[in-house]
Amino acid sequence: MAEKTEIRFGTDGWRGVISRDFTFENVRWVTQAVVDYLKEQGIADKGLVVGYDRRFLSKEYAEELAGVAAANGVKVLLGDGYAPTPAISWAVKKREMAGGIMVTASHNPPAYNGLKFKESFGGSALPETTAAVEDMLHARQASAEEPLFISYNEGVDKGLIETFDPLEDYIEKLKSFVDFDMIKGCGFRVAVDPMYGTGARWISRLLREAGLEVKEIRGEENPGFRGISPEPIDKNLQPLMSLVKEEGFDVGLATDGDADRIGAVDGKGEFFNSHRILTLLLRHLVEARGLRGDIIKTVSGTRMIDKLAEKYNITCHETPIGFKHICKKMLEGDILLGGEESGGIGITSYLPERDGILIALLLVEIMAYNGKRLEAILDDIFDEIGVFCYDRVDLQIEKTRMDTVRSTLNSFSPKELAGIKVISENRMDGHKFIFEDGSWLLIRPSGTEPVLRIYAEASTKQKVSALLAEGQRVVKT
Repeated sequence: MAEKTEIRFGTDGWRGVISRDFTFENVRWVTQAVVDYLKEQGIADKGLVVGYDRRFLSKEYAEELAGVAAANGVKVLLGDGYAPTPAISWAVKKREMAGGIMVTASHNPPAYNGLKFKESFGGSALPETTAAVEDMLHARQASAEEPLFISYNEGVDKGLIETFDPLEDYIEKLKSFVDFDMIKGCGFRVAVDPMYGTGARWISRLLREAGLEVKEIRGEENPGFRGISPEPIDKNLQPLMSLVKEEGFDVGLATDGDADRIGAVDGKGEFFNSHRILTLLLRHLVEARGLRGDIIKTVSGTRMIDKLAEKYNITCHETPIGFKHICKKMLEGDILLGGEESGGIGITSYLPERDGILIALLLVEIMAYNGKRLEAILDDIFDEIGVFCYDRVDLQIEKTRMDTVRSTLNSFSPKELAGIKVISENRMDGHKFIFEDGSWLLIRPSGTEPVLRIYAEASTKQKVSALLAEGQRVVKT
């Protein structure tokens, strides 16, 4: 048997460089392992939903994996065009399917593609599930038992592959959750940036139907994303920030490559990070909608959530990074919502899944309810709980050097950094240092890219910059 590429699942599925790691052969292997898992669970007869994004060859990869499922006798519902990941997740839940596979590399650079596996509840596969799938994959590769496969056309002819529109039900789901009656007549002008991804046109269409003036940029299909990574963070949203500032829009809304993550720009044209978005959402759901339940944040999440949770007498749970960990807690207890630093936010009563389009629409609802722009609402919250500033630095690290960095961090236990006393450490996911003034610094390798991420939060931008500089010094020495 030819040597196989080692396939490992990261924080959200499996991703690789197209034609090097992410090949049609490897797509077959991973799909076969997912099907083997569904068979072992006794639910494969419920069928599989398959969707795909706008990346290079995504449709062809989707048809390939549909052929693997069909060869195993598993019925496939394949999206009839590109779709947001949350639309595929909702199709799994609404149609009571065994699971779903989305062909996407989410926010990764254009050279990547990937697969996200969604379980029957419509959310990210749980950690134990991905571990089981990975074990089955490696066992099958070791046994030299090739994946089963029939062509897409043969699967269609046999009635095992059908196409469907995943967007109709998804749009109705959005309309049932967002208060468009409140949005109507609010008068806010909205700029939208889907970053060439699958969120194109949907936010704009729904807000225009509610009577708002909307301008969308970067909505055309471009598999190369014009050279950017479709991640809605500060450095990638300069066109949206400029548009808001120069043309006087009240808010800018962005989604990532598969539209399950949110990014925003406030009315001053400044980046409005996911920590602030999650904070506004928690306040709105509790105070305006009267909802209750605990909240989940990842280890890189803001302390603003802890402060509000204390005010509302609810528990704030902390998890490793990766929405699958948030999803697991959502299924285990009375959780209102959960979110991660990368812009993935989900509301349990809607779906235990990230949805950038939903959160974008809810931000407009929040503005309409308060009659204020995002920055003014945030100022109200700062008046209640204090000011919090945050930033992140990404360092490209060769895989060969990553082990050295890990070793350095494992032996690093400082008493102070940037002149601030360290009072505790958290090694749940990476190395997090908590300081006596409430600020924190986190250093961890990415779960999806050869990148070392350094995060910091403090009461001033100057303190954040100092902490980030200390983090870089530690890993470069």
